[in-house]
Amino acid sequence: MSRAMRIVSWTLGGLVALLVLLGLVMTLMNWNWLRPTINERVSESLGRPFAIQGDLGLSWQWDSWRLMPRVSAEDIVLGDPPELNQAREVQAGDDDSHTARIGYVAVSLHPGALLHKRISLHDLVLRDASATLRRLDETLNNWQLKSDDSAQDDSETDQDSGWQFAIDQLDIDRVQVALNDQVLDVDATATLETLGEPVRWEEVAGSDSASDTDRAAADGDKQTTPASDASVGERDFRFAWQVEGSYRGSALEGNGRLGGPAALRDGGRFPLEVHLTSGNSRLDVIGTLNDPMALAGMELDVGIAGDNLSDLYALTGVVLPETPPYATRGHLSADLDNPEGGTYEYRDFDGTVGDSDLHGTLRYVNAEPRPRLTGELVSKQLRFVDLAPLVGADNEDTGDSVNPDQPEDKVLPVSEFRTDRWNTMDADVRFSAQSIQHGESLPISNLSTHLVMDNGEILMDPLRFGVAGGNLNTTLRLSGQESPLRARIDMHARGLHLSEILPNDSDLTEGLGEINGDATLTGRGNSVAALLGSSDGELQLLIEQGRISRNLMELAGLNVGNYLVGELFGDEEVAIHCAATDLQFNDGMVQPRIFTIDTDNAIINVEGAVNLASEQMDLTIKPESKGFRIFTLRTPLSVSGTFKDPAPGVEAAPLIARGAAAVALGTLAAPAAALGALISTSAGEESQCGALIERMKSN
Repeated sequence: MSRAMRIVSWTLGGLVALLVLLGLVMTLMNWNWLRPTINERVSESLGRPFAIQGDLGLSWQWDSWRLMPRVSAEDIVLGDPPELNQAREVQAGDDDSHTARIGYVAVSLHPGALLHKRISLHDLVLRDASATLRRLDETLNNWQLKSDDSAQDDSETDQDSGWQFAIDQLDIDRVQVALNDQVLDVDATATLETLGEPVRWEEVAGSDSASDTDRAAADGDKQTTPASDASVGERDFRFAWQVEGSYRGSALEGNGRLGGPAALRDGGRFPLEVHLTSGNSRLDVIGTLNDPMALAGMELDVGIAGDNLSDLYALTGVVLPETPPYATRGHLSADLDNPEGGTYEYRDFDGTVGDSDLHGTLRYVNAEPRPRLTGELVSKQLRFVDLAPLVGADNEDTGDSVNPDQPEDKVLPVSEFRTDRWNTMDADVRFSAQSIQHGESLPISNLSTHLVMDNGEILMDPLRFGVAGGNLNTTLRLSGQESPLRARIDMHARGLHLSEILPNDSDLTEGLGEINGDATLTGRGNSVAALLGSSDGELQLLIEQGRISRNLMELAGLNVGNYLVGELFGDEEVAIHCAATDLQFNDGMVQPRIFTIDTDNAIINVEGAVNLASEQMDLTIKPESKGFRIFTLRTPLSVSGTFKDPAPGVEAAPLIARGAAAVALGTLAAPAAALGALISTSAGEESQCGALIERMKSN
């Protein structure tokens, strides 16, 4: 052997001997002497107590001819941050003041992977671990680690550094996590354990699961290949979990299963199964988290049921209306790497709200300056009573009140709109109801609307109803940025058939005409009662070719009308040639500029006022006979009292002088012109209202 070869051999031998000696020293030495230094450095870095209280050791193991270091530690404690302990007034040494405690942990590392910017763990063993996560308010919790500007800069550098993480085996036993969240009002404890045998993905989600299909569809034109047996095995369920506790005062229970460490690899798909119940609410989820280490997205089949959709705001941040009990099931896709912001799409879902059905797709983008909700919803069968909570009204079918504070002597809903949530999200949603179930008093056949919510302002344009063979077109604007709320409504009713509004009786509906009307109102207030009680604007209404009778009023259940019609006409049926109304609203006070009913027997004028703020009315009804017709009562009638308890009566006044109607009509010339646009042009015969309006103008 040459001198050079001997030098090389001795050098290599020396290096190997040095490495072996170093390995022996590292293995045999007592690593516990490093614990104080490690504890101090970690505590300083995290801004909270950290301590390895048990043995700290290092050993070596072989895997496929690779030598790997294995680090183990016992009795590790991570304390709560000092500010949280101070807020909770926890005494020093309190065992309940820690964030996490681990009885035993061991990890084996592939050192060669570090050269490729990859942290590759051969296995991770965790025994007797527990964590207690606490949150006292929006800013004070114990799961957010200490950070400063430099730490944030380092974090951003790490995210851009290209380092990857992988773990081959995970061995967990007796792991428990408790959550005490005073913001969400949750106090629950979850346990995690290893399944005896893995459960295949197909056994839970089915061989043709929605998450597989939808993810392939989301990939679009990307080239895809069938999943290999290995990749399918990676999505098997390896762990089971259970949770017990309370949520908002109701018992919380749940269980499910999770995937294993193989699914945690970069680009993997981590399987997830969740079943949660709390009170009457239930959540069922089955699907996968895409690239779970980066949490890039998710594909989940989701089922949700509960008492009120608005309750989901605390969990999702999505502003939803007050509703009756609901249930929905659909597919939720999430793209958390979207440049616009985290994007969630709830596709092709079916649901019910009360006894109404609901179908559609919604898309939620966590964008700036506010999240945005878009989508399109369709209801094939909508029960109008299910919309009652939107305006604070009661459910007429069940008698249930959505507002137990509604005064007994008030009719208009006083339940306040929750405007504080309106500026937390923008929305652009279209909704249509193909068929509507409603009481006979207002036969609404269909509904369509386009709702836009922008920085606390709600615009519904159009808000269109099919009513009684005609249309009710509305534009509604609510400005939640102002306090109290400011509202404006523009409404146009065209071609509403009286025969469909009145009770279904051929003797009463034969030959009945139609209703046309316009209204523009503005108001301020945070409830329907407050808005109407401060309303300004006007309303015009024409009814042509109608009929009215005492029997009709009895069928309609209108006690006041029953009394008045009986006093005016007896029991006979009387034709209404035209009923013309022009109402002026001034700070909740409604006064008729025109309120005239032209019948076969008389011209009837209504005077007085209605106070929407106090729900009081004081109206006088003055009939003037035509020709030689003799009325049952020829003195004025009155309606006073409240909306809840109206009181009809007879005024103690002299007989109306002949010609009083003509005098009254003479004062109506100016506002009568506004009613001309409401005259129906579709009728086959000459409009009776046209003649009445011309008479008003000429007098």
